[in-house]
Amino acid sequence: MKKVFACVSAVFLALLLLACKDEQKPLRIYAIIHDEEAKTLTELFTQKTGIPATYLRATTGELVSRVIAEKDDPQADILLGGASSYHMQADAEEALLSYESPLMKNLPSYAVSPQNTWTGFCVLTLGIGINSKRFAEKFPGKEKPASWEDLLDPAYKGEIVLTNPLASSTSYLFVQGQLQRLGWDKGWDYLLALAQSVGQFPDSGSAPPKLIGTGEYAIGIAYLHALTKYRAQGFDIDLIAPPQSVGDVDCIAILKNTKNLSAAKKFVDFMLSVEAQELMSSLDFTIPVNPEAKPVAGSIPIADIDLIEYDTKKASEQRNEVLDRWTREVK
Repeated sequence: MKKVFACVSAVFLALLLLACKDEQKPLRIYAIIHDEEAKTLTELFTQKTGIPATYLRATTGELVSRVIAEKDDPQADILLGGASSYHMQADAEEALLSYESPLMKNLPSYAVSPQNTWTGFCVLTLGIGINSKRFAEKFPGKEKPASWEDLLDPAYKGEIVLTNPLASSTSYLFVQGQLQRLGWDKGWDYLLALAQSVGQFPDSGSAPPKLIGTGEYAIGIAYLHALTKYRAQGFDIDLIAPPQSVGDVDCIAILKNTKNLSAAKKFVDFMLSVEAQELMSSLDFTIPVNPEAKPVAGSIPIADIDLIEYDTKKASEQRNEVLDRWTREVK
């Protein structure tokens, strides 16, 4: 009996150790948000839960394509960041898992998928950034652009930087914003005219604020929070929140067939918490979607921005058609 008991105890201990080992399996994250934010947030998550987390940082287009291609055998557990239309695209390909976090109940409806397959954790709005010194040198006595239409001035040719919508959710949001506020035909007329003045189409949404801040270009189109962050760091950037702008939410989703579901759910809960969203705002000047979380001082309140009623479903459904046309006619 002693031998049997010892054997059973050994098996039980082995199973217990195996369960503990499985619980501590690293959470794998595909991160579209900036490296600084991903690193700080994952470190806080590990500190609070004891669950190790690793992340791969890449552009929106690259990571969403990975999520869809790997949906039967995902190499990550979480997709962190990216506008809602990209998450809708992954959801339409059945690559995301439904999860109703207890913290969703207080969130605004625009921040939650009807199927609970993705959830917004911060609000993003587009604007125009201007390097005051370069603008004054290049265009002495000229008024700074105050609207989207002002950017069509031929004088600005080569002085505008806009990310590539094939890779960046920032630029795709801008493209869809023009198509939705002006209508399909007039929207394309605007985009094709503006493209003639763009001096560079970098892949990363973080590039325009940096290129404007360092004075390589006079004008850039980017998220207002990214421009605000660079200005707060001492870069010479003026912020313009043009009328009829567009906003969306940065989202988080659990990947279908994740091999670490328990940890993935805990990470979603963490990202929807007041602590995580206030930390995100302090790092990146974003606006939290959790109504109990306070944005950092210096960020531009949503109430001060004139936004169109943006149709995220249309943006998702038109993605392939829009990007195919952009490839043919612009780049």
